[in-house]
Amino acid sequence: MNLMINGIDAMKDVHGTRELAIKARCAETDQVLVSVNDTGVGLPPQQSDQVFDAFFTTKPHGTGMGLSISRSIVESHGGRLWAANNSHARGKFCFVPACQVKEHG
Repeated sequence: MNLMINGIDAMKDVHGTRELAIKARCAETDQVLVSVNDTGVGLPPQQSDQVFDAFFTTKPHGTGMGLSISRSIVESHGGRLWAANNSHARGKFCFVPACQVKEHG
């Protein structure tokens, strides 16, 4: 949810077509890869990992907690969350949730 809200926020001041796309596909490792792409203001490449640091924000009124908490949640379930380069949209965040099925018995 946080990734979608961030994408919507990033497109507030964009003139023209705005697009938020959420996609899921099979990754090479038989895991699900989920991506959230937007046509917003974008993220400078040098900040692609820094945005996950607690209290770091690119928004004038941001708290810097949303992406840090999102990454913690994904990682606590054995997954991974990162910012990715995207030539078609300006912001792209991806995550691979842990997809193990445990047998009880």
